[in-house]
Amino acid sequence: MIRAIFLCEMRLAWRRGADILNPLWFFLIVITLFPFSVGPEAALLAQIAPGVVWVAALLASLLVMDRLFRDDLQDGSLEQLMLLPTPWVGVVMVKIVAHWMMTGLPLLLVSPLAALLLGMTPHSVGILFITLLLGTPTLSFIGAVGAALTVGLKRGGVLLSLLVLPLLVPMLIFASAAVNAAVLGLPVEGYLAVLGAFLAASATLCPFATAAALRLSV
Repeated sequence: MIRAIFLCEMRLAWRRGADILNPLWFFLIVITLFPFSVGPEAALLAQIAPGVVWVAALLASLLVMDRLFRDDLQDGSLEQLMLLPTPWVGVVMVKIVAHWMMTGLPLLLVSPLAALLLGMTPHSVGILFITLLLGTPTLSFIGAVGAALTVGLKRGGVLLSLLVLPLLVPMLIFASAAVNAAVLGLPVEGYLAVLGAFLAASATLCPFATAAALRLSV
């Protein structure tokens, strides 16, 4: 049953191509336009590139986060999923993973190219890729809680951002610090360990919180 739900979510995501392309285009547009605002100096771009890439990825992920459960609520399928014999937390977990594969994974794949455009070295690009690999799933897990709390609201996108962004600031700080440490030749293992702890904690706790919030909202 879990496999069938996952395949169904992937097919629905492919049919709604805008949910995949809009975050990706937003991410690439921000990365492309940013050098025009600060100038073409390579050293300056390389210094601020980690923060720029991470902020762009964070905002791009929030673009379609509010639709994670809203379409299912509007067509009545969310209530049907709750009635399945499959554990509700497992269903929520599958939906979050499918959402990450359709939104976070494309950002992860294009991020090295975007970082190279900003003048980052190959070593720092590799560390940036690892931070995004650990961080983008965390974005989806934490964002799912906010999406569940605001699923019944007509204009829940702004409220979702207000709920989620303060929770993501620590991860943004450690991820940018890891890449800056890589640029300076300093150890990055501690920063990556913290990001891994964020991912483990969110993957463990957020599906239960999301499932409870959906029950309250529905």
